[in-house]
Amino acid sequence: MRVAVIGGGPGGLYFSALLRQLGPEHEITLWERNSPDDAFGFGVVFSDETLGGIEHADVGIFQAMQRDFARWDDIDVHHRGTVFTSGGHGFAAMSRKRLLRILQDRCRELGVALHFRVEAPDVEELAADHDLVVVADGVNSPVRDRYPETFGPGVETGRCKYIWLGTDLVFDAFKFVVQDTPYGIMQLHGYPYSRDASTFIIELHEDVWQRAGFADFAASASTRPGDSDEKSIELIRELFADALAGHEVVGNNSKWLNFRTVRCESWRRGNVVLLGDAAHTAHFSIGSGTKLAMEDALALAACLHEQATIHRALESYETERRPVVASTQRAAQASLEWFENIGQYVHQEPEQFAFNLLTRSRRVTYDNLRLRDPEFVAGIDTWFAGQGEVRPPMFQPVRLGPLELNNRVVVSPMDMYCATDGVPGEFHLVHLGGKALGGAGLVMTEMVCVSEQGRITPGCACLCTPEQEAGWRRVVDFVHGNSAAKIGIQLGHSGRKGSTKLMWEGMDDPLEEGNWEVVGPSPVPYSERNQTPRELTVADLTEIKQQFVAAAQAAARVGFDVLELHCAHGYLLSSFISPLANHRTDDYGGSLANRLRFPLEVFDAVREVWPRDRPLTVRISATDWHEGGVDADEAVRVARAFAEHGAAGIDVSTGQVVKAERPAFGRSYQTPFADRIRNEVGRDYDIAVIAVGAISSYDDVNSLILAGRADLCAVGRTHLYDPQWTLHAAVEQDYDGPGAVWPKPFRAGRRKPQLGRTDGPKPRLELIRSGGSGTAHARWNPSEGTK
Repeated sequence: MRVAVIGGGPGGLYFSALLRQLGPEHEITLWERNSPDDAFGFGVVFSDETLGGIEHADVGIFQAMQRDFARWDDIDVHHRGTVFTSGGHGFAAMSRKRLLRILQDRCRELGVALHFRVEAPDVEELAADHDLVVVADGVNSPVRDRYPETFGPGVETGRCKYIWLGTDLVFDAFKFVVQDTPYGIMQLHGYPYSRDASTFIIELHEDVWQRAGFADFAASASTRPGDSDEKSIELIRELFADALAGHEVVGNNSKWLNFRTVRCESWRRGNVVLLGDAAHTAHFSIGSGTKLAMEDALALAACLHEQATIHRALESYETERRPVVASTQRAAQASLEWFENIGQYVHQEPEQFAFNLLTRSRRVTYDNLRLRDPEFVAGIDTWFAGQGEVRPPMFQPVRLGPLELNNRVVVSPMDMYCATDGVPGEFHLVHLGGKALGGAGLVMTEMVCVSEQGRITPGCACLCTPEQEAGWRRVVDFVHGNSAAKIGIQLGHSGRKGSTKLMWEGMDDPLEEGNWEVVGPSPVPYSERNQTPRELTVADLTEIKQQFVAAAQAAARVGFDVLELHCAHGYLLSSFISPLANHRTDDYGGSLANRLRFPLEVFDAVREVWPRDRPLTVRISATDWHEGGVDADEAVRVARAFAEHGAAGIDVSTGQVVKAERPAFGRSYQTPFADRIRNEVGRDYDIAVIAVGAISSYDDVNSLILAGRADLCAVGRTHLYDPQWTLHAAVEQDYDGPGAVWPKPFRAGRRKPQLGRTDGPKPRLELIRSGGSGTAHARWNPSEGTK
């Protein structure tokens, strides 16, 4: 097989060596436009997991690399005059120049033809003359950009500026130094890469970059290749004098850049395939660029060796690598956004800030850190407990306005569509009563409609008749009489999303018969299939507001502990807030202040009749996931408006406002919106923020709470799978205290049965998700029972 490789970085070189090793008959030629010793940057970092793959694939390369490794286990977080150290992370780094030399030598040893300081022939010519063309020409890949219709490249440019530098100070750990300078917050990311040198990146928001004068320095810096921005380096040396301890700072073509995240819809075009940064990039804060490129190389070489045809090999390569890369990019994006928004976290206490930083990508979690460094997590737990009992964060008590909850787990509102004539029946008693017995601190009803016209489906529950009130009283009395949980009611009106089938008959599909009129702020249907709503008049708004008031009064009589106003998911109040549904030109449309007018009027009217010793909360959609709709910036303003009107909590959901939405689904995908609202609004108004959305593990709940990204976590479908989820989470964490109250009849089953157990505990298999990739690895912990 004749193979052409464009690009002589680690990815292209490593692929060439591996494929030649697997098949000495392969004729491989590599072109690199730069010199063999050109390496813009200083060091490259690897996790232990990645190194294991390199060792398995080519022991010679691994052993040569190993001789030059700088190794460390610790991460130091410097913030507000403190240093917190977390150990057990297992990384190694080396000089980028040395890595390139090792890979070049291995390629020459194996017979790969290497051409440096030479532009590769035209890719069309290479594709015609070779069986395979591997494009590893970097983030600015000319080949990728030449065929946008095939590769479908997308590039997102970050809002921070960064510059990559070196120093003769040898760091003793991976360093995150957060510096409050006269110009604003700047951060240093640094690590050692040899026995006598370290590399570091200075990153800062573009606004801070401008105020510090770096923009002027960059404009006047030499544009000659290889030259660095010396004036910027001089100021950095001054601003980070303590962290650098007077040591030398050097550049290597060091200039200010914005990180560019590259994603491609496809990585192949005929016999041309993209590899490494040409196909995808991941933010440097999780150290994955070289790692991803070398893992790509390994996978591509293996697929070519295993598959019968090049077409099948390239197909297999992309199928295998794309999920891993997507997972890494999600983690990298979360990390990138964390550092872009670092200003919203610097008010945190140093303990919480350190934990927040370490878990920013959502790959490293509370449990993962506890395994790596139990002393570090124990110290953060003690800080979080204050003067109280040390326990898992999710089981710490919390105040929701005037109400104290015994833990931070909320059973999220979930429509059940099982009411008859709006009356909750046996199903609701068992469903909500069972969730309360399961240990959650707060159990929320589904959206309870304030009128028959306000129902979503014929199976939706209401609170507008004596029969409905009696049905809800039965549920509330059971929860109060048999559990430690509090119970809340969510009140709402379906608006333009009403008169549809039960969920299992067709989600959001209109009824085939028995329809009722739907209403909204404007005559804009939810989708082409749904009814066009009648535009509400001012008189209609007054009537609906009174329906909310009457339902709130009934809820107070019933004895609900919490009332939540549903202003999310495209229902009536939400549709007033979203410009995608609200096209009014009167006082209730146009600006955000006007779009909020009716929801706030309803909130104020409900607050007047709702008991002051019980919290009133609001659920919002923090983004419409659609161009022209509510976005994260507006969501902060929406949350602030409700806080100013006296909300005790903001329940932060997203979407479901338009059928054409494009949500970025994923684990805990909505939590960044809750995070921002908590740290920008919650601290100013002393309100609780509730995170919701694909939160399914107690580890994620602990991580979110301890990092200060939310005060409570609403868990929905997981509670449908396991109504006793909270109590089971307590058992898994060896917690038995006031945050996890087992009903007396259940206590005999508190200890998890050890099926098949003979004498003594069996070893427990812990699945550890590495910070370096999406692969799970096993570690045995013989002190634990089976799990």
